[in-house]
Amino acid sequence: MASALLLIDIQNDYFPGGAMELVGMEEASKRAAELLNSFREKEALAFHIQHFSVRPGASFFLPGTSGVEIHDRVAPSGTELVIPKNFPNAFRATDLYQSLSQAGIKEVTICGAMSHMCVDATVRAAFDHGLVCNVAQDACATRNLEHDGRVLDAADVHAAFMSALSSPYATVANARDF
Repeated sequence: MASALLLIDIQNDYFPGGAMELVGMEEASKRAAELLNSFREKEALAFHIQHFSVRPGASFFLPGTSGVEIHDRVAPSGTELVIPKNFPNAFRATDLYQSLSQAGIKEVTICGAMSHMCVDATVRAAFDHGLVCNVAQDACATRNLEHDGRVLDAADVHAAFMSALSSPYATVANARDF
């Protein structure tokens, strides 16, 4: 089965010093880089999903800033496609599905950020498109969230979303397993 890697929003603003620093992004990006190298060695396709915030009041991933750039650790090679997006779901208003279909891709391995937002939305959409989905949980990162006056630790947010995606949407495992 033809497979591709989707690297979602591994962009400078999510790293230390960025406008929306995530918990564990350094380590997650290292696992994502290992996964990317593995796909490159197998000559499998990799798609870099790059978010551009264009909604009023956006505070990160702003066009024309260094924060919107894909992090050097997972920089695209000359042959890898970069899919720009403006919504959490990487399929919405992009040519991602068409690109995957044209390449005969039936299975995707997904990593990146944020676990609770763009990773979640993209996995569910990929599943709805009939793709077999894998999520490299240790190559994803998120942040602490607040709800109803309560702070939810990033590790708990991540675990909850990985658990929710694990059935029926995706196989969730560590990067080395893919």
